[in-house]
Amino acid sequence: MASPQLLALLLLLLLAGTGTGTGTAPTLIFLLGGQSNMGGRGGATSGAWDGVVPAECAASPRILRLSPELRWEEAREPLHAGIDVHNVLGVGPGMPFAHAVCASRAIPPSTVIGLVPCAQGGTPIANWTRGTELYQRMVTRARAAMATATATATTAALLWYQGEADTIRREDAEVYAGKMEAMVRDLRRDLALPELLVIQVGIATGQGKFVEAVREAQKAVRLPWLKYVDAKGLPIANDYTHLTTPAQVKLGKLLAKAYLSTL
Repeated sequence: MASPQLLALLLLLLLAGTGTGTGTAPTLIFLLGGQSNMGGRGGATSGAWDGVVPAECAASPRILRLSPELRWEEAREPLHAGIDVHNVLGVGPGMPFAHAVCASRAIPPSTVIGLVPCAQGGTPIANWTRGTELYQRMVTRARAAMATATATATTAALLWYQGEADTIRREDAEVYAGKMEAMVRDLRRDLALPELLVIQVGIATGQGKFVEAVREAQKAVRLPWLKYVDAKGLPIANDYTHLTTPAQVKLGKLLAKAYLSTL
């Protein structure tokens, strides 16, 4: 395992090569973590993405994303391209979330949103604990985003949609709340953001039969600066697992409403 000093050096080398290809940088940063429904499978559950991009998901100069190369670029669907690897990607909640936030009167018109996609499909909460590859990737990407944003930029929230993979075994469902709480505490500490808002999405589907057990565990998470948005009842695609494109648009708006309620 690499030493902390080596990891710090590697991070500095990464940051030295970062920047923006857009001529601007974000003023408001959001991290996006979890598994496939955060990564986005809207319109992509039949082997290929249908390419449909609703108006709520259109590219905008006010919405950037941190690329796999840790550079800011204009965001567009699929938002998690190059991040949620080895999967067919489509529409997720990130772009409609950003559009809804930009449209709010609570946000200055000069705001530029920076989305930091980190989700990876098919991953249980155990794959996101401190010390794992996905956790470290999320921390590295978050730090790079913070280092290359404007000097007055705010890292506003983590949008988290995960848990379907923890419905397979009862044991995983039973320990979900504790693992989620530990992950959030570690992330806040590692990013030096002790009051980082976390907006957690209650799962609507699962890969196993313990969906309700995981949903109850999600509701049992006890942390400060935590909001809960429920995906149950949103339209599900023909694979019985992933949200449709209209559902992702709706979810993005629900996430935005949750965030804006904290301002």
